[in-house]
Amino acid sequence: MARRLLMIKADGSVLVHSDGGSYKPLNWMSPPCWLDERDLATAEVPETAKALWVVTNKAGEELRITIEDIEHDSSHDLGIDPGLVKDGVEAHLQELLAEHVQTLGPGYTLIRREYMTAIGPVDLLCRDAGGATVAVEIKRRGEIDGVEQLTRYLELLNRDPLLAPVSGVFAAQQIKPQARTLAEDRGIRCLTLDYDALRGTESNEFRLF
Repeated sequence: MARRLLMIKADGSVLVHSDGGSYKPLNWMSPPCWLDERDLATAEVPETAKALWVVTNKAGEELRITIEDIEHDSSHDLGIDPGLVKDGVEAHLQELLAEHVQTLGPGYTLIRREYMTAIGPVDLLCRDAGGATVAVEIKRRGEIDGVEQLTRYLELLNRDPLLAPVSGVFAAQQIKPQARTLAEDRGIRCLTLDYDALRGTESNEFRLF
């Protein structure tokens, strides 16, 4: 027997961690799967066992976990997922795009970075050449979650008569085909960003030196 950290997540997944291996579990079972605590009287386990968990996935594969001692047992509700947190590259992309807002198109001007709404901040709020409001969501990798996030922002912003109508731009270094299809189906424009090119562009901001 060895000390292990067992994690049972709300989505049904079960993970077995040790002190090594960084973030990777020693073993795991991905959802959908089912955890069943077996009767020790009929199971083939050591006499010192206190519990036997059998985790089964939809393919019928089993992960058997024999528990001899429990050093700590706790349960925590992590609540509603607030969404993805920007890494350093995404934060820098936002800063660079704010400085060079006409990357979005000729005549674009910046209203505000991190425009706060009731459900979180919009990365960039801009005006296009015609004066219409545009909400910009910036990601390093553009996936469906990012499109859904921007969709929620647009639904909320379009309720504000001072801003409506508000269109959307989904900007990322790389946009997955499924995300692009969903965005375009919802009338959201996709823009692929060149991080290195943006970093090499001279800022339009006035500087003292």
